[in-house]
Amino acid sequence: MHFLLSNDDGFQAEGLACLARAVAAIGTITVVAPDRDRSGASNSLTLDMPIRPQQAPNGFIFVNGTPTDCVHLAITGLLEEEPDMVISGINNGANLGDDVLYSGTVAAAMEGRFLGIPAMAVSLTGSAPHHYDTAVQVVLRLVDNLQKRPLQNDVLLNVNIPDVPYAELAGYEVTRLGHRHKSEPAIRAQDPRGRDVYWVGPVGGEEDAGPGTDFHAVRAGCVSVTPMQVDLTRYSSMEMLGAWLNEVDADE
Repeated sequence: MHFLLSNDDGFQAEGLACLARAVAAIGTITVVAPDRDRSGASNSLTLDMPIRPQQAPNGFIFVNGTPTDCVHLAITGLLEEEPDMVISGINNGANLGDDVLYSGTVAAAMEGRFLGIPAMAVSLTGSAPHHYDTAVQVVLRLVDNLQKRPLQNDVLLNVNIPDVPYAELAGYEVTRLGHRHKSEPAIRAQDPRGRDVYWVGPVGGEEDAGPGTDFHAVRAGCVSVTPMQVDLTRYSSMEMLGAWLNEVDADE
């Protein structure tokens, strides 16, 4: 089995190295990752300059682009044959709830899924996580189950793992995305010449975080596994929107 690995923390990240060592024991790997930390890059593609792949001494390929660039370039240009699975991570920190809208980790996996490859985004929770061995064991178990029992072709798994020893995990839970309060205000400062500059403020706290959400599962010590899809259509609103548009036509 051929695995394409990527991330948004950069090709030198500890989580990516741990993931690569583990997955290399069960299949062939190709690693294509950003040349630096690109957290928050979301699904952006680099369209205003060429993407330059380079090879690191450990065999990893790094590029001057986003996580989405990495997976897109690998599948559509670098690899002679498509990989069997895309795994993005292991991210340094959680990607819960609204985080998935901004996450380069999730975006890399989503690009693989968008291009027709089964994909998984993997994140280790906490501000400075260190139980990467736990995340590795979770990934290997999920991959083994996916090989034995494949899921629907359009499903992307967003996996968040508590930063605890594997024996202390409370289990695995299928979850939905929770929701945060709106982000904190941007932080105003000044550069050495007295000009205003701004830092993006912290993310909002948990709002919709009750039972069934990814926030709740992780707090309970469970591995949160959220099925996601590329199609963002809000199907439940289509009938209502149709009636609303009919009113627009009637006003002509």
